[in-house]
Amino acid sequence: MLTRILTTAIFAGFITAFLAALLQFLLVQPLLLHSELFESGVMQHFGTSGAGTPAHAELPGFDPLRDGMSVLFTAVIYTGYAFLLVAGIALASEQGHEITPRTGILWGIAGFVAVQLAPAMGLPPELPGAAAADVAARQVWWFGTVAATALGLWLVAFGRSPVIWAVALLCLAVPHIIGAPEPDVFTGPVPPEIAAHFAARALGVGLASWSILGMLAGYFWNKEA
Repeated sequence: MLTRILTTAIFAGFITAFLAALLQFLLVQPLLLHSELFESGVMQHFGTSGAGTPAHAELPGFDPLRDGMSVLFTAVIYTGYAFLLVAGIALASEQGHEITPRTGILWGIAGFVAVQLAPAMGLPPELPGAAAADVAARQVWWFGTVAATALGLWLVAFGRSPVIWAVALLCLAVPHIIGAPEPDVFTGPVPPEIAAHFAARALGVGLASWSILGMLAGYFWNKEA
């Protein structure tokens, strides 16, 4: 069983990581680089702030070190996600639930909801320079939200009584009833249109990547059988 979990997680995680990195380079990184121009002062929100300040500026090009490190960190992150997802799949499989690439997609979507979508309702993906609350407080809320959402989704999927389903709904709701930590003042150099576009694309890439991860996990889980 351990070998099956390791093999499934490593293969699914690494393949997903490179696909996720490609999506990030195409859809997310241009907005991130664009925002850095505002943070550095090369570009200014609401037009120009003085003589010689350009309304538009060329984005930085390919950077082997930056982009290579981005791929590496993505590989580490999604391999870690894969181990968590495959651990859940293994537990469900031991209980007699069928695992296929199709059901794997559902597992992936559940992982996306727990790790990215639910936390984003309180702490949306942020661009550099955005106002934010204390880091420690945000981390505590983020981890608590992920744990509560994952537990709630598990109870919804595998619960057998209305009481369990009620507990599941409570787990899903409590983090948002408590609320995420917020900054004292909302401010930042980046136009809100770019920030909103970045958050939407980051979540979209996350959904696609988690779905791919779940499908590959289901595929390799069956292959290793």
